[in-house]
Amino acid sequence: MKLFESELKVVNIGLESFRQGLSDSGVKSVQAQFKPPLSGEAELFSKVLKYSARIGKANEKALAKILEAKPALVGMGAALDVIPGMKRDLILHAGPPVTWERMCGPMRGGIMAALMYEGLAKDPKEAEKLAASGKIKYEPCHEHGAVGPMAGIISASMPVFIIKNEAAGNYAYATQNEGLGKVLRYGAYSPDVIERLKWMEAALYPTLKAAIELLGTIDLKAIVAQALHMGDEVHNRNRAATSLFYRAIAPAVIKTARDTETAAKVLEFINGNDHFFLNLSMALSKASLDAGRGVKDSSLVVVMARNGTDFGVQLSGTGGKWFTGPAQVPDALYFPGYTKADANPDIGDSAITETNGLGGFAIAAAPAIVQFVGGTAADAVSYTLAMYEITVGENNIYKIPYLNFRGTPTGIDVIKVAKSGILPFIDTGVAHKKAGIGQVGAGVLSAPPEPFAKAFEYFARNLK
Repeated sequence: MKLFESELKVVNIGLESFRQGLSDSGVKSVQAQFKPPLSGEAELFSKVLKYSARIGKANEKALAKILEAKPALVGMGAALDVIPGMKRDLILHAGPPVTWERMCGPMRGGIMAALMYEGLAKDPKEAEKLAASGKIKYEPCHEHGAVGPMAGIISASMPVFIIKNEAAGNYAYATQNEGLGKVLRYGAYSPDVIERLKWMEAALYPTLKAAIELLGTIDLKAIVAQALHMGDEVHNRNRAATSLFYRAIAPAVIKTARDTETAAKVLEFINGNDHFFLNLSMALSKASLDAGRGVKDSSLVVVMARNGTDFGVQLSGTGGKWFTGPAQVPDALYFPGYTKADANPDIGDSAITETNGLGGFAIAAAPAIVQFVGGTAADAVSYTLAMYEITVGENNIYKIPYLNFRGTPTGIDVIKVAKSGILPFIDTGVAHKKAGIGQVGAGVLSAPPEPFAKAFEYFARNLK
């Protein structure tokens, strides 16, 4: 009877709205952050529990290879010359496989820009007709060791960075970053977009290529580690990382550039583009994660990628199989004149940074980003802390000052995601849903549940 004589204290594990009556009555309560499992097949959770020791060892092996990676910028080249399997009639795109008929507006716009850039079409109308004709082939960047932000478009003539994982010997590739706003990767294809791409090919590329050759290699992992201490998470905020890259490359640019005017324009372009390092952070993450592929019985996620229509994931232990679900629209801060109604669903290979323990997983190091959606520094810390619940380990190099230099949560375990219902947190840019307009904002979102549920169920059913 003493129970009913004491102060009533309630823990609510249902919908938060259930607390309203308690609050109205002045009863103290707390909300449990409970989410149901992504899969309703209880026997599959029992099965992974049965094989948990074997899965644990496999995940430790895969994570060790990822953490041991030493991604370095070692050179540049034309996509056709350096990307495995690249062809003149092939265009690479972000995310899982998608046909022209299912492509979103910004991806179509990016492809149209690429066709005009390549000289295969003289105007947008001709480019759209060629793109839909069946004469151009489309494949994911990820299936060629490459990554691309937003639409992720890579065509044959585009210059790409070459990143080598010096620990395992594997390579990754990414284009040069164009800047923000009305650019190809956001689906824009106006003459000024093509003109900028041509300048990047004719001036930026050879200048950087010569500078990199003089330096030999640039340690990208060291740049990221330092940038995290300076307010970046190297996905949606790259100001510190770009500055560090600038410091590394500038002396070599001055020494090797064909003339002082070219050197000045190249350095001004990098200095004026806080996102210049983004493509490099994606490629170094790709090179690191690819080292963790192919580990039997590993439930580690090695790819998260979006094409603006579908969100796809791949696991270390399931080969190159894609697991997909509908891409979602981010919560965002929109440029003046635009609203969520204008936004395309989430798009881009840049979630490879989150997969590598960066981006949204390291947002506690860059709390300014949550201001996009009215968040606080405490919210940023909460987002990162939640990601430790779904990862296998902590990064040994990438550390967060505010968390007493705790390593970023690294190695997403699809079993933990499925069991806890906690979904990976991603920060991202937002493209207009119509081709040709470009960027309209930036924001955050959680990954959709369907790809992880499908990946977990496939993984569990195939355990033997």
